[in-house]
Amino acid sequence: MRFEFATATRILFGAGTINEIGALVDRLGGRALVVTGRNPKRVERLLALLDAAHIGAYVYPIDGEPTVGMALEGVKHVREEECDFVVGFGGGSALDGAKAIAALATNPGDPMDYLEVIGKGKPLQRPPLPLILIPTTAGTGSEVTRNAVLAAPEQRVKVSLRSPSMLAKVAIVDPELTYDVPAAVTAYTGMDALAQVLEPYVSISANPITDAFCREGLPRAARSLSKVVNAPDAENREDMALVSLYGGLALANSRLGAAHGFAGPLGGMYDAPHGALVAALLPHVMTVNLRALMERQPDGQALRRYTQTATLLTGKPRASAQHGAVWVTKLVAELRIPPLRKYGIKSEHFDDIIDKSANSNSMKGNPITLTHDEMREILEMAL
Repeated sequence: MRFEFATATRILFGAGTINEIGALVDRLGGRALVVTGRNPKRVERLLALLDAAHIGAYVYPIDGEPTVGMALEGVKHVREEECDFVVGFGGGSALDGAKAIAALATNPGDPMDYLEVIGKGKPLQRPPLPLILIPTTAGTGSEVTRNAVLAAPEQRVKVSLRSPSMLAKVAIVDPELTYDVPAAVTAYTGMDALAQVLEPYVSISANPITDAFCREGLPRAARSLSKVVNAPDAENREDMALVSLYGGLALANSRLGAAHGFAGPLGGMYDAPHGALVAALLPHVMTVNLRALMERQPDGQALRRYTQTATLLTGKPRASAQHGAVWVTKLVAELRIPPLRKYGIKSEHFDDIIDKSANSNSMKGNPITLTHDEMREILEMAL
């Protein structure tokens, strides 16, 4: 057994922890680039806290998922505004944008030198700017992951900028910041969080440390995800913020699976929320994975792990692996997750989607290698 575990230098979790940011950034410098989402008004509380700590800030809003061009624009602002560090405040897109900007601001040359898939994928030469990450949704866990996902519109793909040095100096996870997230976004991001404590547990790269986070996260998601969408309260918001954090810790140190293996390429090809894609795919990935495992690896560890996830999700000690897939299917229906066809995806696109998904990092983490026909079946079921 060999594994590695790395995460943010410091993690603060709890209601109101955003108020501690002044002390946390005290030695990072006098000016921050604050990367946020499309609604800059949400960041006003953070700006007031930075101002009280005598920290200047330049706000850079990212509208939608970050692109390579947006990251380079952010680097330009870092230099023009003479920023000493970067703060990411928002959903996964804002946090990924902040990570990419912090990395590219200190590393010379063309960004294609460092980007995976469309670039050379070289390691970063220099440490990124100091980075503080503050999620305002409970979903991606991006505050504790070591990569930034960027869209490359010309190539119609999403690619990663990846390095252990991209881990944040501080991750502040304050559930209060998720209180005003709309129900649909809460559902999508919550399903992403659920998938990110389920897929690493059954992946080929699972390890004892990530297993512990997944085993703790699955029952929290089971008891709180539906409630946080339909009747949110502080306890459910806290649960899902913690599930999201656990998922980020797990995926950053293990791997995901076919639901994310498809969702990444699909997000580069179509205008669709990442969490919604993962949610639409997850129950069908589970169903096809289970059948493939029973046919080709009936005595393997993955089937036993799927059975364990079913027990954690349903709360029933004798639940079968199939019960877990049924439970997730019912949850997706309850949360009114739309099918893939909503985003313009059609069956005639499947071969291209499969070609782009087959070699993704997440697909390689799937507990069993899926055939072309099995991948096509998942897409058909999710359509």
